[in-house]
Amino acid sequence: MAPILSSKGIPVWGHRFWHQHRCNAVTSRACLCDVGSCSSSVWVIFIILSSPIIHILWYLQTYINSFSSGTFAVISLMIGGVAVREVPDSMFAVNGTNASQVVDFDARDARRVEVVVALTTLVGIIQFVLGLLRFGFLAIYLTEPLVRGFTTAAAVHVSVSQLKYLLGVHTARFNGPLSVVYSIEAVFSNIATTNVATLIIGLVCTVFLYIIKDLNERFKKKLPIPIPGEIIVVIVSTGISYGMLMSENYGVEVVGKIPTGLLPPKIPDFSVFPNLLADAVAISVVGFSIAISLAKIFALKHGYSVDGNQELMALGLCNFMSSFFHTFVVTASMSRTLVQESTGGHTEIAGLLASLLVLLVVVAIGFVFQPLPTTVLAAIIMVNLLGMFKQMRDIPVLWRTSKIELAIWLVSFFASVFLGLDYGLVVSMGFAILTVIYRTQCPKNALLGQIPDTGLYFDVDDYEEAEECSGIKIFQSNTSIYFANSDLYVSALKAKTGIDPAQLLTSRNSQLKYAKRDNGKSKTVNHDSSLKKHAVVLLDVELGVTHEVVNGSQKQMHVYSNGQRTENHNESESEDDFFLQRLTPIHSIILDFTPVNFIDSVGAKTIKSVIKEYATVDVKVVLAGCSRILLSDLRTLKFFCEPVTSDLIFPTIHDAVLHCKHRKNLPICPDIH
Repeated sequence: MAPILSSKGIPVWGHRFWHQHRCNAVTSRACLCDVGSCSSSVWVIFIILSSPIIHILWYLQTYINSFSSGTFAVISLMIGGVAVREVPDSMFAVNGTNASQVVDFDARDARRVEVVVALTTLVGIIQFVLGLLRFGFLAIYLTEPLVRGFTTAAAVHVSVSQLKYLLGVHTARFNGPLSVVYSIEAVFSNIATTNVATLIIGLVCTVFLYIIKDLNERFKKKLPIPIPGEIIVVIVSTGISYGMLMSENYGVEVVGKIPTGLLPPKIPDFSVFPNLLADAVAISVVGFSIAISLAKIFALKHGYSVDGNQELMALGLCNFMSSFFHTFVVTASMSRTLVQESTGGHTEIAGLLASLLVLLVVVAIGFVFQPLPTTVLAAIIMVNLLGMFKQMRDIPVLWRTSKIELAIWLVSFFASVFLGLDYGLVVSMGFAILTVIYRTQCPKNALLGQIPDTGLYFDVDDYEEAEECSGIKIFQSNTSIYFANSDLYVSALKAKTGIDPAQLLTSRNSQLKYAKRDNGKSKTVNHDSSLKKHAVVLLDVELGVTHEVVNGSQKQMHVYSNGQRTENHNESESEDDFFLQRLTPIHSIILDFTPVNFIDSVGAKTIKSVIKEYATVDVKVVLAGCSRILLSDLRTLKFFCEPVTSDLIFPTIHDAVLHCKHRKNLPICPDIH
């Protein structure tokens, strides 16, 4: 059996669990029809029996409690597709290959059993190896909204597969994308053939079980043990069916003959492995995803943790060893897990007792339950799936709290419903990863202001008391900086601060052009060209100072990045005054790197270019709040080289603000010749 997640459970009475495995035995027969085996009931019994026994090994290597392992509708359909593809009817045609051919069903079914057993062995090997290689980390991408949407979709698949048993109609089997739609269409197309007696029995059992579940929930603190509604339904319906001969008199489908005894162990046919490899990988991943999804749900409910690698190895070991006993792929059985959890089974002891009881049924008393109507089992499954459908209550909650997580839930649900659990899982995981990229490319950007008389800085849009420091802009973007969002980071910085160096320089050059033209008109024709002043701008990014040397009159001026300037003479021409005017009242920009977890080479080059670009308009850019790991990354990326030095790094925003304010009042630098 595979783990329900509780390391400390209450002892459970064994009689509660028989109906779970009986339920799975019959409902799985329907799923196994996809394989086309006339001895499908034998398969099911061995699956049910072997997996609990093999689960003893699981118990020895896992720390979470056992959920109920067994068949799953989608896994059974995937296995059935492989068996039909590898062993078609044409291989066993007795009289030619025309439409009226006669097929040796016994030989065909025996071969299909061999193929499916080999597939189970291969799936077990793949899962165990993936566990050894620590591929269980994939479970971290199964976020809670994804898991809940995925398991709700799985509940839809299981419920749809039970409709035909509840109504007593016979429909074709469907697999792959839109199989749910085709199955529902097939059921309603044959709705006129509904067996009324089967429907009445199913509805009565459904209502009774729902009432019992409600009573157990309402009075769980007063009841010493939950009312075993399922076992009551199984016993009563079996007795009524036997006494009234419902199968013969009313056409109600029943479990039928349960074979006794066990087949001897047998080595799988390894020769078919090459043809099954691709299918085995897909089934391995889907089976593990179903198991770990259910495990996470119950772990969250009961407050326990799940180790994906450990469970992957345990599931692989369970499949590999049980395959020698003529079983096929097992995973977490949603219906049986829900039944077991709702009836109080919280430990591995539940699986052990159940396996012993099923063994007793197989070898001794199986004939007692042959009259059990299959519609009763369908009712048990569908009532216990109501808990999964209650997860749809997440939708309004996520709408109010997180639209992105709501999108993950909905994509996971609809993709898994319409594309199947295999493709749906891939689509939902891919979408979840895309949301992470979206979050990094669409972060919250803010300008921070200081709370008066404190060293605290908050978003000026969110906090009225936060005030921007004069001449200083503090920019914060809630994201890391890497190749995919570095350009967006720069764009957000320019938009928030309102300072675009390229536009400022273009504007000044344009205005300077007109100023020169106006000044040229007032000059005399005989003006000595040798006295004409030529301005050369030298930028010292490290000092944050602009030195302007004016030739012709042999005068030198110095302009600090805060706009202060001094001259070696008492007057200046209007053109020079205009040229030396400050382009922006902002003299410093502080980049808050507190939210930045990592930075790559592209991001480092982008920040360095930002520092250089803003220096051209006398605005100094400094960094604050870098973690030690981030500083180590910056050193590795050769970020600290001229003109960018480690002097631009400050431990906190407040330290950076104090530095920028002090820099505003620095004395005039000496002349640089």
